[in-house]
Amino acid sequence: MPKPTTAFTCTACGAAHKKWAGRCDACGAWNTIIEEAPLSQGPGRGLGAHKGRAVPLSGLSTSEPPPPRARSGMEELDRVLGGGLVPGSALLVGGDPGIGKSTLLLQAAAALSRRDLNAIYFSGEEASAQVRMRAQRLGLGDAPMRLGAETNLRDILTTLDAERPDVAVIDSIQTLWSDTVEAAPGSVAQVRAAAHELVTFAKRRGVAVILVGHVTKDGQIAGPRVVEHMVDTVLYFEGERGHQFRILRSVKNRFGPSGEIGVFEMTGAGLAEVSNPSALFLSERGQPFAGSAVFAGIEGTRPVLTEVQALVAPSTLASPRRTVVGLDSGRVSTILAVLEARCGIPFAGLDVFLNVAGGMRVAEPAADLAIAGALLSAREDNALPPEAVLFGEISLSGALRPVAQAENRLKEAQKLGFTQVILPEATKLEGVGGMALRRITDLTGFVGEVFGAG
Repeated sequence: MPKPTTAFTCTACGAAHKKWAGRCDACGAWNTIIEEAPLSQGPGRGLGAHKGRAVPLSGLSTSEPPPPRARSGMEELDRVLGGGLVPGSALLVGGDPGIGKSTLLLQAAAALSRRDLNAIYFSGEEASAQVRMRAQRLGLGDAPMRLGAETNLRDILTTLDAERPDVAVIDSIQTLWSDTVEAAPGSVAQVRAAAHELVTFAKRRGVAVILVGHVTKDGQIAGPRVVEHMVDTVLYFEGERGHQFRILRSVKNRFGPSGEIGVFEMTGAGLAEVSNPSALFLSERGQPFAGSAVFAGIEGTRPVLTEVQALVAPSTLASPRRTVVGLDSGRVSTILAVLEARCGIPFAGLDVFLNVAGGMRVAEPAADLAIAGALLSAREDNALPPEAVLFGEISLSGALRPVAQAENRLKEAQKLGFTQVILPEATKLEGVGGMALRRITDLTGFVGEVFGAG
């Protein structure tokens, strides 16, 4: 029988390699390829040598009730989680340093403990006295939660097994170390081992475990991507340091909708919930000016109105600048190309600056029409109607394509006092009245009708 060969696997993406290399060809990560011994296929050791136990099977129909949820009382957090924490679930929360991850989870743990839930907060980056100082500043000194400062994974699991809490917060997973893994804390092997043990404990004991994860320069959670696959929910805490707004975004959720957002405002007393983010993002919008367009977007299941701002100025550089904040720069370049190719409106020799007010990030294609409107308004120095909102996807042919959930977008705009909407011709609307609809077929028609040029 041939001798089994040694396998080499990338801990970041799981790609298999025939030999060791310093860089993974699949994902480009460095120093992530490790040697893994294959399963022995000798006599009596192969998978077909003896039978295993039969796995019980079941159908899709069931009379079991949905899993119970523990509501924290923080409506924005409960919205992102899909209605509250599910017992036995594992959550991973990532975000830039200093964005407020520890503050958010400290407030969440305190809120859960005040609702008669046993909550334990383990900090591997700060001493217990430092956490208590922050809790006093946030007005959480009377919360019945308990603190612990430890990085040894074995000691943390032993404590959790003895205390049997309802919720356990681990801040952060990169600081934990297991004495069974010969690697430094924060390494790929240690992070993967710690995540596996904590997720297994959460499923076995029915404890909701919340893990804090650091992010890399690219904005991804540091460590192997397998950690995101192991947990039930992955949340990203986003925001710009120059803005007081923070966005908690769900990118994976096995118990609720993904893509849902919760909006918070950073104050001196901690994070305050924002129940109406549209009004907050548009609160500083004064008199109408050239280069401003209001976009009616959808984040998860929530309609959110944001302001897209553009500035177009003559450039003295051989290659004009294209600065984009809060939007996909590739999408903006495509819209600029369509404006020049289909509408004959060039932006050569012009610097273009685009920004989403309030530090919001917009990724859906429905923002194409608002981006084009802001760019044309800035270039022609002609303000859009102040009572109008825009949404629609622009194709490469210049046609405007309809987008989903148009009724929810219009209802949110109507609630905030907007009376006019510019949208694609093929958009289907039912049950929305009281707003003037300006239906546009293509980008050329948009330029002619709104800006009076063809």
